[in-house]
Amino acid sequence: MAELTLRRRLGLANVVLYGLGVTIGAGIYALVGSTISLAGIHAPVAFVLAALIMVFPAACFAELTGRFPFAAAEARFVREGFGSRTLFVAVGLGVATIGIVAAAAIAHGAVSYLSRVIDLPPTLLLAFVICGCATVASLGIKSSTGIAGAMTVVEIGGLVLIIGGGFWAGKDILGQAVQAVPATLSLPVWSGIMAASLLAFFAFIGFENIDSIAEETTSPQRTLATAIFLTLLITTVLYLGVVLTVLATNDLADITSHPSPLTLTFTRNTGLPEIVLVAIATVATLNGIIVQILMAGRVIYGMARDGELPVGLARLSARTATPVRATALCAGVALIMALALPIVELAELTSAITLLVFALVCLSLARIKARGTPVPEGTFQVYRWVPPTGAIVCLGLLVAGVLPEI
Repeated sequence: MAELTLRRRLGLANVVLYGLGVTIGAGIYALVGSTISLAGIHAPVAFVLAALIMVFPAACFAELTGRFPFAAAEARFVREGFGSRTLFVAVGLGVATIGIVAAAAIAHGAVSYLSRVIDLPPTLLLAFVICGCATVASLGIKSSTGIAGAMTVVEIGGLVLIIGGGFWAGKDILGQAVQAVPATLSLPVWSGIMAASLLAFFAFIGFENIDSIAEETTSPQRTLATAIFLTLLITTVLYLGVVLTVLATNDLADITSHPSPLTLTFTRNTGLPEIVLVAIATVATLNGIIVQILMAGRVIYGMARDGELPVGLARLSARTATPVRATALCAGVALIMALALPIVELAELTSAITLLVFALVCLSLARIKARGTPVPEGTFQVYRWVPPTGAIVCLGLLVAGVLPEI
């Protein structure tokens, strides 16, 4: 009997939808109010800073995924760069932890929307949501990403409706953009912006998960790099439009006190019932959980296949050719995290771990390029100054975001 392996079935559209699904559902629907509470009218600047910082690690990932298109990619990148098995294990577990903690954070967002229409205890809803999403993530890759892709179209449609509703209602969105730029170098203002940037960074986490399906992507050298940049560009445009619309529509007090600022904005501008956006936001957050668990499961699978974790976690389902055991393990830990910590703490923890991993990945590429390691044909390449710059800005955001809380 032939050994089961992952199958290359995903094209550019599938991969971009996957990237958008894991990114958009992970942040904007769940944390826009918390971000605005930190930075006030300057919240759009926080999102711009987070996006600009993301460009550097995104470029590094685009090259590295072409060089090493395998599952458990970040861990492999670091091992190739530093030649360290210890770092390989640490980064691999760190990446899986990012997916698990992010899924737990998004689950809180999903429950906040579902509780409006389902009268069940939050604990029970959390268990239902995470277990259900894990089941979808355990389906065949074409089925699970197809479901996630359809859900992504719905969640993007919701953001477009929010932005379009603002223009329809005549809100001064462009004027709000001008007001967002600080006219002062005041430390309290910029401290709030930097703290908000760390939280906004969580909303952009996702493009790096594209590498977790590298072994299931056709023409990975070309497809993965293109998908990473398209995901980051589309996400940035949508986020800025949404945050500006929320600020142009509501007073700060309403935004920070309302459990769902996006729903409030939507109903005020369109006159449509709240349930419309509640349904869309529920789809968005559930989608975010599915793709995070899917990613984490494949990272655990890749490490187990390499002998760094128990071999049982490297087994694939004979029916779906997916790592069901690894996926179930990630879902179980995500549920424990969701029950133990609130959404903001989970989001900040995710961002902090991600920034550390990104810095290590950037430094790994710097070392690989310094050695002159040959590049596979068709691989996207960055200038040599990009990787060290990426490491510096990632660590800088981590320090700047954490300092205001100390």
